[in-house]
Amino acid sequence: MEDVMGYVVGLFAIVSIFIGLPWLIFHYVTKWKQGKTLTQGDEKLLDDLHDAARRLDDRLCTIERIMTAENPDWRQQCLPGRTSSSQRMLAEKE
Repeated sequence: MEDVMGYVVGLFAIVSIFIGLPWLIFHYVTKWKQGKTLTQGDEKLLDDLHDAARRLDDRLCTIERIMTAENPDWRQQCLPGRTSSSQRMLAEKE
């Protein structure tokens, strides 16, 4: 009886090493490779985000044209070195 159990354990060990372990490795390698690619949903989301960014850029250009038509010097008032009254009040509070 002990001889039969020894053969069963040995057979199980050999099957685990030569069949189970390679299957496990190839299974996770395949999952890893599939995870690196973009899905169709991801590609659609990227396309939608690109279209939204393009539309927002067009809107910003339109707003800049309108503001330039109304006040050609508006960009000079928005320079980073210039402090506004709200920025001065924040600096005073600190």
